[in-house]
Amino acid sequence: MKSRVRVSSNKTNSRPDYQNMKNYYQNQSQKGALAALLVLLLPIFCPNLFKPLGHASPSIFSEWNAPKPRHLPLLKGALQHQPSDGQQSDLWSPLHSQGWKPCLESPNAPVLPRESEGYIQVFLDGGLNQQRMGICDAVAVAKILNATLVIPHFEVNPVWQDSSSFAEIFDVDHFINVLKDEVSVVKDLPKEYSWSTREYYATAIRATRVKTAPVHASANWYLENVLPVLQSYGIAAIAPFSHRLAFDNLAMDIQRLRCKVNFQALVFVPHINALGEALVRRLKYPSSRSKGMDTNYLQERTDEMLSQGTGKFVVLHLRFDKDMAAHSACDFGGGKAEKLALAKYRQVLWQGRVLNSQFTDEELRNQGRCPLTPEEIGLLLAAFGFDNSTRLYLASHKVYGGGARISTLRKLFPLMEDKKSLASEQERAKIEGKASLLAALDYYVAMHSDVFISASPGNMHNALVGHRTFENTKTIRPNMALLGQLFLNKSMGWSEFQEAVREGHKNRQGQIRLRKAKQSIYTYPASDCMCQV
Repeated sequence: MKSRVRVSSNKTNSRPDYQNMKNYYQNQSQKGALAALLVLLLPIFCPNLFKPLGHASPSIFSEWNAPKPRHLPLLKGALQHQPSDGQQSDLWSPLHSQGWKPCLESPNAPVLPRESEGYIQVFLDGGLNQQRMGICDAVAVAKILNATLVIPHFEVNPVWQDSSSFAEIFDVDHFINVLKDEVSVVKDLPKEYSWSTREYYATAIRATRVKTAPVHASANWYLENVLPVLQSYGIAAIAPFSHRLAFDNLAMDIQRLRCKVNFQALVFVPHINALGEALVRRLKYPSSRSKGMDTNYLQERTDEMLSQGTGKFVVLHLRFDKDMAAHSACDFGGGKAEKLALAKYRQVLWQGRVLNSQFTDEELRNQGRCPLTPEEIGLLLAAFGFDNSTRLYLASHKVYGGGARISTLRKLFPLMEDKKSLASEQERAKIEGKASLLAALDYYVAMHSDVFISASPGNMHNALVGHRTFENTKTIRPNMALLGQLFLNKSMGWSEFQEAVREGHKNRQGQIRLRKAKQSIYTYPASDCMCQV
């Protein structure tokens, strides 16, 4: 009897426990449903959190969380330091004559062959400045072969997915006219050769395609291997064609022709030049900027602007995009998430052709193989004596990490501008989303700046260093190995850093360096493109 009562008592006591558990699980289920609903709605109300990595804005779920300043003591020193008037004067003073002048004309009178051997086609890949060098080489090859050059075909850029053509970037009529006495250039093939297209060569092996041109091939190689194709078929298509002509052992008239193409024949289309000129004016004369900035403004140059005097500005080519960061295999302070994301990006984009580095980050930096971060290039500029009154134009396509990554640079140089801050949407309409046209605009502004500096070597750096050497304008070439070592020294104070920077860059501010064997004629134009005064 007692046992029954005991059992009955247990059942009675269990009912409230059961009910409590039921209520608990119901509440948890409701909370789970609410959380799931919140996750579903979050992308709608907070889209920035879920943007893909290709967008230039940070996401809490990506490697784009900007790291804190890595050189905080130097940053504090730079922000507190005020350069002297003498330092400022030296910074902006133009280069003195160095005893060299541009020389583009051939030693011999230019002669256009009476009869062409046939048509030369080239297919150029890479970005704008790699294509620019390829164009110069293509004209030289056409001259070597006495052939007619078809306006080069630009491949779609695999990184930026840009399909801009030669005619969308460069003034074709000007190009043909400048070269008319030395090389025959045509916009299109005649009808009998209209079958010779990129698609034609992509589908099968063709007798008219030359795909065996070695890197830096000699003039004789083209005479022995391409001329017979021209003579047999009347046409030869060379692909690939990047870096396919040697820099040495070429006749002087061929070298001068390459210079003439690079520095005279290749000019941007009118709307790029017009917008570039507008941006230069707005950098030089900040008070002249108009809120409307309509197209009529591009042609205005008022007496008020001229009476104010010419302003000074620096162009910084940041070159801190994702493919550069991934290719370098350096550590940029973003932690494990960033390292994993860049390693994955390397694999996806280059499919094993670019491997993870076998060197440590410290070893890479000591060797000068790590691009400068926005923070580091800002500290370098500050060490030279540029301060928060300096007008800085940022030439860059997409900054890896977005605006947060350049926040330290902007703190040092609050007057920093770029294409979007200087030009209206209407003005940018023709170039928006086209990497090559955006790069062309940056190139134009850089060529008209008082000082140019690049955060790391690359095709644009090389092209502008050469072009500005040709024009004798100030260009700072960062000493990458020195800077890598300085930034690794965490105990260095600002004064010591500044002194080391200035001492290590005394002869890296535009001084002419004669081209050595195997070096690019486009980066070192003296003495092939220049003569001594």
